[in-house]
Amino acid sequence: MTMPKTATDTMRALQGLEDGSPSVRLRAALAVGTGPDPLFVDRLIGRCAIEPDFSVREMLTWALTRHSPSVTVPKLVDELGSEHAQARSQALHTLSKIGDGRAWPAITRALLTDADDEVARSAWRAAVVLVPEGWEAELAGVLATQLGRGGREMRLSLSRALIALGEVVEPTLRAATTDPDPRRRQHAIATERLWRDPDAGFDFAIEEAKRIVAMGTNGQEG
Repeated sequence: MTMPKTATDTMRALQGLEDGSPSVRLRAALAVGTGPDPLFVDRLIGRCAIEPDFSVREMLTWALTRHSPSVTVPKLVDELGSEHAQARSQALHTLSKIGDGRAWPAITRALLTDADDEVARSAWRAAVVLVPEGWEAELAGVLATQLGRGGREMRLSLSRALIALGEVVEPTLRAATTDPDPRRRQHAIATERLWRDPDAGFDFAIEEAKRIVAMGTNGQEG
């Protein structure tokens, strides 16, 4: 018995997700996303957890966004408990792209402070997208515990997340500008500068913050 062409194409696409060539996997993910089917979701999520190529991971995420959130969101939330960091970070990234508020309760403090930098960064971005109205200040308080963490890109990601929360972040940043840890204090001052002047640039804001901390002030006008 000959399989229908559509079934054959589906099998070929799913098999392509496991191919050794990134270009083949990319085309396969595109094909799966172009013809979404709930039966694809588990395979797509499973591949996200192990896919080494960034472009392919982005296409896998796109393919998942093409499916119904009622199918994808619960499965992606389940992935947040995975012991594998990439599975957690990719699930968070995909949830941020889907933007379905039903995922908000799964964005826990543990994820926002995850020891893996990529998981934490993905959690920050997802939280800013998914946070319900009225919860922004509480989220800002959790994010502020991560001030001073990591290198430039990590700190820039956190600053962007905090700034995206809007005016509610001001009291949290103001309090952090007096933190006894100079690295946290620098980051808070730089983020506050960027919040007030988005065109200043992160590197300039950090250098200015270093100067302010070295002078023994918090940059606040009395």
